[in-house]
Amino acid sequence: MEKAAFPLGEVYGLLEPGPVILLSTAGTARPNIMTLSWHMMVEFEPPLIACVVSNRDYSFGLLEAGGECVINIPSTELADKVVGCGNTSGRKIDKFQHFGLTPVPASLVKAPLIAECYANLECRVFDRDMVEKYGIFILEVVAAWLDTSRKDPRTLHHRGMGKFMVAGETIKLASKMK
Repeated sequence: MEKAAFPLGEVYGLLEPGPVILLSTAGTARPNIMTLSWHMMVEFEPPLIACVVSNRDYSFGLLEAGGECVINIPSTELADKVVGCGNTSGRKIDKFQHFGLTPVPASLVKAPLIAECYANLECRVFDRDMVEKYGIFILEVVAAWLDTSRKDPRTLHHRGMGKFMVAGETIKLASKMK
C-alpha cells in the first residue's frame, strides 16, 4: 500500500459529518434557507446539535437575532434545489419562492419547516459560547417531524468542491445502543 500526502485544505472532505441540511430561519421581511453541511450531534437527551454558520452568511444574522431555526433534512430528489440554495444569498432573493420550496408553519418556533424535506427539526439556540470565535451555534431540538411514508431516504453528503456522496445501502450491525 502506498500513501501520498494529502492537501490539508481538503481534509474536511474526508470527514463529512452527515447529510447536507437546509437551515430555515425567520426574518422580519421573509424566511430564509441556507444550505449547511457542518453539523454534529452533541448530546442525545435533550438532543443538542452543533452547527457552523459563518458570520458572512445572511442566515447568521437571522439566527443570532431570532434564536430559532429549523434543520430540514432533504433527500437526493432535492439535490439541485439544495445546491441552488447554497449558491445564492437570501439577502437578494426569496429562496422559498425562487426554488419552489414550501414553507410550513412550525409548532414551536417562528422559522418554517420545508414541506419537501423528509425530516424537520425545530430548534432553539441553546448555547452561544462558541459563536463569536468559531461560528458554532449549539441548538436544542424542541420538536421533530418525519415523513413516515419514506423508508431509508437517500441523503446528500458534501465532499467539497462541488462533489457530493449519496448515502447508500443501510446495514444493521450488532450494537448495545437502542
